[in-house]
Order: sequence, then C-alpha cells, then structure tokens
Amino acid sequence: MKKMTLIIGAGGVGNVVAFKCAMNSNTFGDITLASRTVSKCDTIAKNVLEKTGVTLATASVDADSITELVELITQVKADIVINVALPYQDLTIMDACIQCGVDYLDTANYEHPDTAKFEYKEQWARDAEFQKANIMGLLGSGFDPGVTNVFCAYAQKHYFDEIHTIDILDCNAGDHGYPFATNFNPEINLREVSAKGRYWENGKWIETEPMAIKQVWDYPEVGAKESYLLYHEEMESLVKHIKGLKRIRFFMTFGQSYLTHMKCLENVGMLGIKEVEHKGMKIVPMEFLATLLPDPASLGERTKGKTNIGIFAKGIKDGIEKTIYIYQVSDHEKCYQEVMSQGVSYTTGVPAMIGAKLMLEGKWQGKGVFNMEEFDPDPFMEELMVQGLPWKVMELGADESREVTMR
Repeated sequence: MKKMTLIIGAGGVGNVVAFKCAMNSNTFGDITLASRTVSKCDTIAKNVLEKTGVTLATASVDADSITELVELITQVKADIVINVALPYQDLTIMDACIQCGVDYLDTANYEHPDTAKFEYKEQWARDAEFQKANIMGLLGSGFDPGVTNVFCAYAQKHYFDEIHTIDILDCNAGDHGYPFATNFNPEINLREVSAKGRYWENGKWIETEPMAIKQVWDYPEVGAKESYLLYHEEMESLVKHIKGLKRIRFFMTFGQSYLTHMKCLENVGMLGIKEVEHKGMKIVPMEFLATLLPDPASLGERTKGKTNIGIFAKGIKDGIEKTIYIYQVSDHEKCYQEVMSQGVSYTTGVPAMIGAKLMLEGKWQGKGVFNMEEFDPDPFMEELMVQGLPWKVMELGADESREVTMR
C-alpha cells in the first residue's frame, strides 16, 4: 500500500526534508507539507516540482493546536509525521500522533517557550502512551542530535568494547556575508548559545559559565577553529546508552564577530525571553530581535564554505587503548545547488529524512519513544553515504588529538 507522509514545518530544514523525501518518493509515497504559513509551503512545493518532478500537497496548520493537528493527520491519512517545526511544538505534535496512532519523528528536543532550558524529560514521559498507541517516536533525528548519536553507536558497535570519553565537535565555517545572522531559528540558536555550559563526567553533570571553556580544534578540510563548550541535548541520552562512558562534552565553533554581537545584545537585554512593556505594548525582546535578523532560510544562496561535524572518542578494544574520529564535511554551495538550502539546514534535514525512511521501511522498528543510538547504526550510516552526507573515520594513536595549542 502506498505510504502517506506528513511534514510539518516550512523553514530551511523543512525545505530540505521536502526535497529529500521527494527524491526518495518510492519510500515516502504521497507527501504533504504543512505550516502555519501555507505560502511558504507552496513556494517549496513549486521548487521541488521544478527540480524533481514530484508534486507535493500543501496545507495550513497551527502546530500549537492538537485539534488542528489531529484533523490534518486524519485528513491526509499519514503513516508518519516528520516534525521540523519549532521545538516548542514537539509535545502538541506528539500528542496528536498518539491520538491518531501515527509514527512520529523530530530533529530537536522539546523547549518550553518561557524557560531557556531543553531536555528530553517530557518527551520520554510519553513513552508509555506511545506504546499503548502501538506507535514509534524517534527523537532528535537531525545531525547533532541525530547523526552524532549514530556515530557514537557505530563506534561502540565496531571499534570499542568500552568508550571512555567522547567530544562532539561542530564546526560551521560558512560565511553568509552578514555582520550577524543565525543559521537556524534565531530564538533557538541564541537561547542555546547564551545558556550556561554543561558536560557530564564521572556520573554527574558539571555546569560552566557560557563560553567559559574553549579549545582550538583542527577540523579536516576546514582548519583550526576556536571551539566553545556548550550543553547539547544528545549528551542527555548518550550517557544512558554508551557503555563505560566517563566523560562527554560538546563543542561548537563561533567567529569573533558573532560572539561580539551576541554579547552586546545580551548586555542590553535583547536576548530576554520574558515580556517587557514598550509604548503600552507587551513584547518579548528575543522575538523582536528575531524579526530584525535575516531569515535563516534566506541564507542559502549567499553562504560559502564548509561544515564539519563529528565525534572524537577514546576507549578500550581487546584491552588496548584506542582513539577514533568520525566526521562528516558538507559544502554550503553544493547543498544549495541540490536543494536550495545552506549546509546547516541540509545536515539537519537529510538525517530527518533518513530516520523516517528507515522507520517506513521497517529497518528501525519499536513501540514507544526512542533516541537514535538505541537502534542498529549500520543502516543509517549506509544511507548517509548515498543520501548526500558521506562520512570518514580516522583511527588514531591512543594519545593522539587534533587539539591545537595556541602560543
């Protein structure tokens, strides 16, 4: 029977997911793209038709409304819902899938709109309801989280008996030409970066001040870049599923211009998420700032350079210490040529499609709520190679690193 796929979200990532599902239409069948702003869906559908010959249906939906979501899911007779809307909307979309008995996938964990904090707690709490509804929920099927989780599972399966330390390393060396812009939703991006850092070591979480820990890492095909320790949600699930883990950290690169602009905005209160009064009106500073910044979906045509995202893992195999580095490099301009989006959207959207593809094909199956590393990594790693995200493995000496000492 032909499959029915519903994609919710028409930003940069939604655009990539729509393109890549259309390119794999034998698996995804009839595809509907929905968003609050249907004109965005129509533009994407027009571009997909022109480049792939595949017709997408479009629809309007308020992803904050369970009633509207249930009506749409029922109307399109969806076999799977791919959620690439805002993380604030994860729970309503999950609850709609529970009501409809339809499989669910997202790329980032739930964030409360009024609290600068993100965690899997409320999504994991729906595991029993997903089991009762006889459906599967796959959380965090982007790149990080997502591919990085699968890299860890692949390393655990093929290279280690125990992994003792993992550094997740995210480098975007792209240049869009603006003095300041974010590569994905400004509110999500700036909340993530301005929050306190956190890493896990010896069974407990250690909190740091924002950007307090830095290393310079030599990224293959990119070069040495300053990389700052942040908290990132994939660590929360990986500490549960990686055997022998003693420490896990997450680092992301930022240019000095970005950091200077962000600090200035933070100092004057523009990163605030609480309402303030302005000329008799209530506004949220972060939301107002987002209206002033370039739309991330518009950056694709002007972004040049590469991304490099991977994991650096140390552990034991057959009693011998071992170090490996698994990474993936994408070129912004090549991504745009293929799907009319820059590399950050591409590296998130392609894994979302792959996760959904494995679910529809029955290669990843389960009832309940799951994180990426809980499944066999091999089918996903194989799909990465053919769907546009080829990866590499470097086997290093036990004491080798690509950290650069600055003098």
